Amino acid sequence: MFPSERPRRLRRTPALRRLVAETTLAPSDLVAPLFVAEGLSEPKAIRSLPGQFQHTVASLREEVRALVGVGVTSVILFAVPATKDDVGSGAWDPQGIAQMALRTLRDDFGDEIVLMADLCLDEYTSHGHCGALRGDGTVDNDATIELYARVALSQAVAGAGVVAPSGMMDGQVGAIRSALDGAGFEETIILAYAAKFASGLYGPFREAVDVQIIDGGDRRGYQQDYRNRREALREARADVAQGADIVMVKPAMTYLDIVSDLRQALDVPVCAYHVSGEYAMVKAAAANGWIDGTAVALEQLTAVRRAGADFVLTYFARELAEELGR
Repeated sequence: MFPSERPRRLRRTPALRRLVAETTLAPSDLVAPLFVAEGLSEPKAIRSLPGQFQHTVASLREEVRALVGVGVTSVILFAVPATKDDVGSGAWDPQGIAQMALRTLRDDFGDEIVLMADLCLDEYTSHGHCGALRGDGTVDNDATIELYARVALSQAVAGAGVVAPSGMMDGQVGAIRSALDGAGFEETIILAYAAKFASGLYGPFREAVDVQIIDGGDRRGYQQDYRNRREALREARADVAQGADIVMVKPAMTYLDIVSDLRQALDVPVCAYHVSGEYAMVKAAAANGWIDGTAVALEQLTAVRRAGADFVLTYFARELAEELGR
């Protein structure tokens, strides 16, 4: 063996490994998804997401304070209203639970945090779809993006610095950008769920937001087909052209090729959502003693960063930030 052929010399000690690490993971790379629910008197545990809760506004404030304390300074808010209707009108209600929570967090933390709001209608519609329906039960794309524009304005007024349209409607980013700019919110950022796939990994999330699609339907007509790769880049390019500041890939682990593609092709920040099913699988295996859950979570999220994501949305945010701070 030639003297130069000893790459493991660089792996000999923890300090050396840290020094030459090609990819890093820090609390500031993580975004915590949080749920706030109307009508609760105390936080409600989410059975399929161990360690996660539907929060009251008061407990939400406490959770964000704890996150900031361990270095996680970005959160994305999902709201669970007490009532729903056919068009999801609660999503743009100035006195709605999301708007109330956004105002509270903005007042409490100001620019100390990046305050993101998921922008969709499924939590608010009685049928569970991400938009307004036609008479035949299919989603009306153009009618829906008009509603998204109303939601975006309501969220921006309430204090969201970032709105994150997740419905995968054609033209949604352009409609939202036009509405925001026209109302004087040119500085509000759009984080587009640009490559959101029709995945089997969203089940725990739907429990978290109390969403069930009527008549056993699904979202394959508007979310992307997991068999397609080139389509994701086309979707992301279209969103950037319409005014998206950041683009997202969702889910994360089974779509690392898509993360890499977008990172190489685009010059805007790229993020990925380590989704509820990915989190729940790690937690379930760890609870059975089959894996070291924290070690696997660190490995997975570092892999997402290694593939090219600038930051990651993950339910592990607080847990891993605490671990990284040790």
